[in-house]
Amino acid sequence: MKHTAFWLDTSDHNRLLVNAWLPLTDGDPIKAVVMLSHGMAEHSGRYQRLGTALAAAGFALYAHDQRGHGQTAAHGVLGHYADEDGWNKVVGDLASLAASIAQRHPGAPLFLLGHSMGSYIAQAYLLHHGASLQGAVLSGSNFQPVSLYRSAALVARIERWRQGPTGRSALIEFLSFGSFNHRFKPARTSFDWLSRDPEEVDKYAQDPLCGFRCTNQFWLDMLGGLQQISKTSNLAQIDKSLPLLIIGGECDPVSDGKRLKDLADALTTTDHSLVTLNIYPQARHEILNEINRDEVTRDLLAWFQAALAEPRPRRSE
Repeated sequence: MKHTAFWLDTSDHNRLLVNAWLPLTDGDPIKAVVMLSHGMAEHSGRYQRLGTALAAAGFALYAHDQRGHGQTAAHGVLGHYADEDGWNKVVGDLASLAASIAQRHPGAPLFLLGHSMGSYIAQAYLLHHGASLQGAVLSGSNFQPVSLYRSAALVARIERWRQGPTGRSALIEFLSFGSFNHRFKPARTSFDWLSRDPEEVDKYAQDPLCGFRCTNQFWLDMLGGLQQISKTSNLAQIDKSLPLLIIGGECDPVSDGKRLKDLADALTTTDHSLVTLNIYPQARHEILNEINRDEVTRDLLAWFQAALAEPRPRRSE
């Protein structure tokens, strides 16, 4: 396995730190590339274990630090997409990364894997770019009524008025994450809801680029994006022939497991026939950092292999 990192320039002159894990193929072409969109208040470097496993199986993994996250935040504000049009910019960053991957690995099939916040960004990307992919995986995702996100956005607008766009609201954080640890009492840390593995929880808690409070403008941007992707009329725009895998933990407080099924049902209702749902019993939010992570990784690789075996027309963008 070869690990490399590079800076990717975007169309609006921002810079994204990209981590890439590549197989040692001895001249043989790689099987496929997986493009990863990570979650909120974390960074791409946390996916080295997945990158190593994928590379060992002949796949490449490319993962960028999203705007306001990881090393990319050095060119902006931690926990802040942008002063304006942030949602469209983070979705557009996936298109920039996909273009870079196409130059580096011409003709290689491309998968998209989005976790949590990254799964929402991935869904927005699929509305316009799904035809160019071999398949997509949505991990630790969610599906709720648009009205809920509209109400939350009202709170975020009030907090932006009160504190400013780069203010960081304790109220929004409480309303979003305040109840997540309740079912895991007595909680050892504030992040027990992430995983049953205490070492993984501690690594997250001790990482200065994880677990931070995001800005009011960030929340407005993301809640606007959630309203967009939660409309069934928009889900219907995703390529109907695209294989989709939805995965998560039964005890993940982000989805309670059941809202993963709601997402799968919404996609099935909009005539997506290639939807697979895997919910792991007792697992929490970060299933790739859970105590059954080896099982999850094996299942993920098996799904990639099966999706590659299905003929799919290649369409460039």
